[in-house]
Parts: sequence; C-alpha cells; structure tokens
Amino acid sequence: MDYFKKIKEAALAILPKEAEVSSIDFEGPEIAIYTKNPKIFFENEALVAKLAFELKKHINIRTDKSLLCSLEEAKKKIMEIVPQEAEIKKLYFNAPFSEVVIEASKPGLVIGKNGETSKQIILQTGWTPNIIRAPTSKSKILAGIREFLHKHANERKKFLHNVAKHIYREVEVKKLWVRLHTIGGFREVGRSCLLLETPISKIMIDCGINVANPEEAYPYLDALDFSLNELDAVIISHAHLDHCGMLPYLFRAGYKGPVYCTAPTRDLMALLQFDYIDVLVKEGKEPPYSEKDVKEAVKHCIVRNYREVTDIAPDVRLTLHNAAHILGSASVHLHIGEGAHNIVYTADFKYGFTRLFDNVDMKYPRLETLIIESTYGSKEDILPRRLDAEEKLIQIIRETVQTGGNVLIPVFSVGRAQEVMLVLEGYNRKEPLNAKVYIDGMTKEASAIHTAYPEFLRKTVQRRILQNDSPFTSELFHEANSADRDKILQEGSAIILASSGMLTGGPSVEYLYKMAPNPDNTLIFVGYQGEGSLGRKIQRGLRTIPYVENGKTKALEIKMRVETVEGFSGHSDRNELINYIRNLKPRPKRILVGHGNKNKCIELSRYISMKFKINSIAPQNLDAFRLY
Repeated sequence: MDYFKKIKEAALAILPKEAEVSSIDFEGPEIAIYTKNPKIFFENEALVAKLAFELKKHINIRTDKSLLCSLEEAKKKIMEIVPQEAEIKKLYFNAPFSEVVIEASKPGLVIGKNGETSKQIILQTGWTPNIIRAPTSKSKILAGIREFLHKHANERKKFLHNVAKHIYREVEVKKLWVRLHTIGGFREVGRSCLLLETPISKIMIDCGINVANPEEAYPYLDALDFSLNELDAVIISHAHLDHCGMLPYLFRAGYKGPVYCTAPTRDLMALLQFDYIDVLVKEGKEPPYSEKDVKEAVKHCIVRNYREVTDIAPDVRLTLHNAAHILGSASVHLHIGEGAHNIVYTADFKYGFTRLFDNVDMKYPRLETLIIESTYGSKEDILPRRLDAEEKLIQIIRETVQTGGNVLIPVFSVGRAQEVMLVLEGYNRKEPLNAKVYIDGMTKEASAIHTAYPEFLRKTVQRRILQNDSPFTSELFHEANSADRDKILQEGSAIILASSGMLTGGPSVEYLYKMAPNPDNTLIFVGYQGEGSLGRKIQRGLRTIPYVENGKTKALEIKMRVETVEGFSGHSDRNELINYIRNLKPRPKRILVGHGNKNKCIELSRYISMKFKINSIAPQNLDAFRLY
C-alpha cells in the first residue's frame, strides 16, 4: 500500500545506513524495525525518539532473525547476564517477534542501570527483551494469559498485520460526519455500550452485561444494522462486567477485530468473564458465550498505556487516561478526523481520594463532547468524607467481633475488595483488629494481578509492592474456600470479604444464608447495589428471602445486623461530578449523561445545563446523535 511505502521511505531516510535495516513491519498501530546492527540504536538513543516523533507511531526495535541465538543458548546467556536477585520466574521466546518475554520479581534489575542489562541481552543473544513483572503471589489467570499469548504468537503476528492494513487502508471522505448510538447503559446502570460511526469507521466503546437484571441483561446488539465484522475496533474502558461482560459474545458472533484496553483490564476482564460463565453454569443457566470465546477476546487485545496516542481507524485516534476507578480503568479520548471532533467518555471514574490510585486525568488537548456517568448523580448523593467512612467501618467491625460475631462484607473482587483490604490492613497496623480477615472468591486472584502492575497504583502502594511489602499479602489476610466456610463461622470474630458485591451470586450469597439467622453477625455494604439485585433489596429493608434447600424453597429470615457504609465507592458523588466538569480543560460544548438510573441521569443533566450553560441531555438507550 502507498501509505506503508511512504512510512518505510520516511523511516529509511531518518536511519543511517549503518543501522542495516532488514525489514520494517507494521504490527497493528505500531512499527517494528528489524536491524542487523542493534548497537547503533544504543549508541544513538535519540534515533528512536526522532522516528517516533516524525512518524507519529510507537516504534519497536528488534534484531534481524539471522542474529538470534538458539533458545537453549539464549536462555543460558540471559541467566548469566541478569543478576540472580532479579528472580526470573519464566522465559517465553516469541520467535515471530524476535522477542523474549522475561517475567521477573524485580524487573528493574533485568533492565539494569541506564538499560545496560537489557542491552547486553540483545547484543549477546539477538532476542529483544520484553520485561514484565511477576505477581507477588501466584495467579493462575495471569500465568494462563501469558502462556496463552506466547502459544499464539504466530497468530498474533498475522492478526496485527491485518489490523495495520485495516487502520491504514486508503479511503476517501468527501464530507465527514460523526454519529453516536446509545446501545446500553443509559438511564440505567449496567450493560454499557456505545457505537461511534463516521462515513468510514465503526467503533464500539464498552460492551457490558447487567448482572443485576437478567430480564434486561444485554445491550441492544440486535439493533445494529450491520455485520459485526464491519466494526473497526472495540474499546474497553475497564474490567467490570457491566462494561466488558458481553465482549466474548462479539467474537462468538463473528467479530475478529482488535480490542483496545490497558494490560490490567485485559487480564482482569478475562478473570471476571470466566467467573461469570462459572456462576451461570452452577445456577443451571446457559451462558451467552464459552471459555473459548473469552480466550479469543484475549488473543485480539491490543494493550495501551495511559496517555499513549494510537491510530485505531483511518480517521480516529485513541488515547486512554487514568479514571481512578479500578486497576487499569480508563476514560476514553477519541480524536476524529483532522481535529474535526473530540470525544471524552469518562466511563466509571473517581474524582476524589482513593487509597489505590493517583488522581484522575483532567486535561485534554481538545474536547467537544463529554459522555459522563451519573451513578451518584442526584442532589442527595453526597458521600461522607473518606476518613469518616473508614472510621465508621472499623467501628462496626470492632463492635461485632468483640461479641464473637462475624462480619460479612460483599465486595466486587476487583476494586472495592482491594480498597477495603488497604483500609483493614492500615488500621490493623495502628491497632490490631483482633480478628482474622478471610478472602473468599476471586479477590485473591484479582489482588495478585494488582501486584503485577504497580505502575497503575498510587505511589505509596506502588512503593510497598516494589519493596516486597505488598499490603495484599499481609499476614492479616487468609484465603478461604467452600470447605472452610462453616469452620470459619463457628470460630467467630471473622471478617469475611466475599464476592459478589451485590449478592447476585458467588460465595457472598452462601455466607449470607449461613449468617443471616444470627443477630450477632453483621452484613456491611460498601459498594453500589444495582437495581434488582438482592443487595439492593436487603439494603431497602427486605428481611425475608427465599432459598433452596434439598430441592425445596424455604423462607430465610435475616436477623443479622445490616449496615451500609458509603464513601468507599469508586464512582464520583454529586459534588465530585460537578467539580470534575467545573475543572475540566477544555470545557466541552455538549454533555451526554448516562450510567445512572433514569431520575439521576435527568436531574444531573438539567443541573449541568443550568449551572454551566452547556448543552446537556440524558439520552435513552437506542438514541442516536449527530455530533458533527
């Protein structure tokens, strides 16, 4: 193609002949330059920066395949070059990319001072190191994903070539227009899904499930009047099921294109999707997709870092920004055309203090349309100060365990679980809780994935993980499973963190059935309870629930203490939403309000229009808007 030819000619014009470039490959939105003289790039490090600036692409420098050592020889040399203290856990040689993936407990020692160690690996073995962090505790899902991507390296290479051809295909647009379709998640919380259309591109943003409402669980994908193969890309903002739960279904239905997200989002959403299948099967229900479809989605993920500009279609560039909601969560910035229109989709975000994450990103080069959440969008949705919420939580826990009662805290295994773990661990260091904290469900796996990506966490947490003092592996926490539950409850004075966070399934529901009849026990809600969920019903006063025992349905009385401690949410409350808009730079010309129940969406939208004099509306599902 002419475009590829121009890029290659531009790259060769910048590079000296001594670089001995053997080939220039497009791998999705990135460029890989294969060289027979990698040393020249180490001696002139400005070369890569100049290439990236001139070509407006992420550049990967790799050695020509003729320079690659045999796998055994390369492994031996790497183990000699890298200090033992780095604690190399695994080596994966991905021949199609001339790459060796090095998983180590201390990646900094694999890189070395000024990158010297990694340079020696290239010079002595020919293999280009891709250095990743090993989690501080074992993670089956993380190990599985890394092994799976290694196993399918050949397919990934072909896939990325095809993605590049699609992104940089020759197109002609006489007149640009931009249209947005609301496919799910508007005037409701759950099944978030958007479709962005231009004359030449179709991009889906999020594809979620409403786990709290089985009758309206899925986005309106049947309303799309085209084949899923026509999608240019899918973007996933974060790993919660209401934003990614239907992604594998797209691949079951024939989609074969790229999925853009952060690396933690890729790993966490696979964890949650596998669990979703497992829960449905145990309940005797038919899942909308299989484990094979989840793996297919993983294979098609192209991971991006925050603030990394990426071409995803001939006329669309994507940048992900820190949303401070869960690990790897992102607000999505889309630059359409040659600056014709810019969109920010906040997805779920926290404009306030959390123990887990640094502050949310606020500055964008350009912004015309903002799509904002409104989970806590009504004027009554003012969350307490974070310190007050923490002290209330600890007080309720102490009151319960002092009398020998047990505490059940239903948590989302990704996000709220880790936030609460940090609170419990922090207070326990000041004054012992005199209780054991049990982690049941997927939280242990999710926490292990957090330790593999400390760069996405708040600096204080990051520092502890890097110093092998991860709060998630504190002696305070004990892993629990189904065989342990009765014994834990009999011993008493236990604090149990169990998924799911809305009591829609999983171990938290089993604990509820066992603990409900005892008034000494306490149930504490610390996260959002979706409409229709068992958690929301109990929160609103339901005290008798049906349960099945030996094939018979019985009534279970909830005699345990029930408390709600607000302030731990990963969502912004009303004041934070307003302050976010007030401080956003630049100020948008249009705001679409979603991800909240009907009344909250409408109320927040009206207030924004009145307060900021910005055109603001609360769309319904299946609405369409011409943005440009």
